[in-house]
Amino acid sequence: MQVSVETTSPIERVLTISVPAARIDDKVNAEVAKTAKTVRIDGFRKGKVPVSVVKKRFGQSIRMEALEQVMRDAYVEAIQAESINPAGMPAIEPKNIAEGSDLEFVAKVEVYPTIELADASKIEVTRVVSEVTEADVDTMLETLRKQNAEWSAVEREAKDGDQVTIDFEGFLGEEAFEGGAAQGHKLVLGSNSMIPGFEDGIVGIKAGEERTITVTFPESYQAEHLAGKEATFKITAQEVAEQVLPELNDEFASKFGLETADLASLRAEVQKNMERELSQAVKTKLKNSLFDQLVALNPVEVPASLVEQEVNGLRQQAARQFGNMEGFDPSQLPAELFSEEATKRAKIGLLISEVIQKNELKVEDDRVRAFLEDMAQAYQEPQQVVDFYLNNKEQLAQVQSAVLEEQVVDKLLESAQITEVTLGYEDAIKPEAQAAEAEETEEA
Repeated sequence: MQVSVETTSPIERVLTISVPAARIDDKVNAEVAKTAKTVRIDGFRKGKVPVSVVKKRFGQSIRMEALEQVMRDAYVEAIQAESINPAGMPAIEPKNIAEGSDLEFVAKVEVYPTIELADASKIEVTRVVSEVTEADVDTMLETLRKQNAEWSAVEREAKDGDQVTIDFEGFLGEEAFEGGAAQGHKLVLGSNSMIPGFEDGIVGIKAGEERTITVTFPESYQAEHLAGKEATFKITAQEVAEQVLPELNDEFASKFGLETADLASLRAEVQKNMERELSQAVKTKLKNSLFDQLVALNPVEVPASLVEQEVNGLRQQAARQFGNMEGFDPSQLPAELFSEEATKRAKIGLLISEVIQKNELKVEDDRVRAFLEDMAQAYQEPQQVVDFYLNNKEQLAQVQSAVLEEQVVDKLLESAQITEVTLGYEDAIKPEAQAAEAEETEEA
């Protein structure tokens, strides 16, 4: 077998492979002999069909199958001999498959790029420093009270924070439009869950009162036939109700299934959960900042096959977020929706792998155990969760991968330039996209 390799780009190799005709003939003859022992042909007993008859009847299809198998085997031998590390499946194109001649084919394959990591001391990241205060716990308990609030009907006019039960119908001119009507709709004033102006138009309404209001749909409204249009709504209030918060006491605490059903235990549990959430948010922000810098400092060309793998993963993730609707095929989602994020993920994956190899990092079992125990604290039976992962190879592998990623972060932080910034709990746990949006709003 002869192999020549052409480097067409840093991440692509083209192999021209030639296989002696004798190897093809041997393969074909072996398959013909095997077929002769199993095939049924009228006039012959099973296993007694002459080879010549098998060749005449099935020779062409046997040869094509043999050629495909030989090309696959020869490709594997070639990349091993040439020390090529493929990033995906090859595109194989036959060049000469004539019977009696040497087989010649071309295999085009993407390879992993060669990466020379930039000096990690050039990495500049910001580490968030934060803590859960008593006031933060108070705020969270107040949120729990609101989530468990009841509504009590009142005879007065509706004000901000009240829940108004309404019937309404929307019109464009004199024509009612589809989707613009509802019966018994419960609306909390101040929730901003309706289009701008709608809630303002019914502040002060009383049970039994009818109103007609005029509002304008935003230019960016999802229903194109309504975007930017002025509409009128005929509204009838069925009921106005005010929020009644439960007392913050032991009885309230008993609703949350704690072993010790008292307010002190609830407060301690809430604080523990908030601290866990804060710790995770701070770690995630630092990791994302670090990996963004790693990508910026290490330009790398990414094989399309790796990007495609990430796209498919993001498609599956999106499908799960939408509830895995019955009959929905995630592959129907356009790749363009995910290509930018997929490319970034593929780059990060390549760079993480290089850091692991360069520093000879191995997953640390004690960190895996600590990771599992910390994660399990969010469940009612922590030990069962730990045991589940330790006894499930696939799930354990995912945890080990996450821990190894943490080790990569730690290794890079040893050299990185770190600036600390102190934030309150709410700002610290706020997702980065929301935080950036809030900053832009403040600057505007």
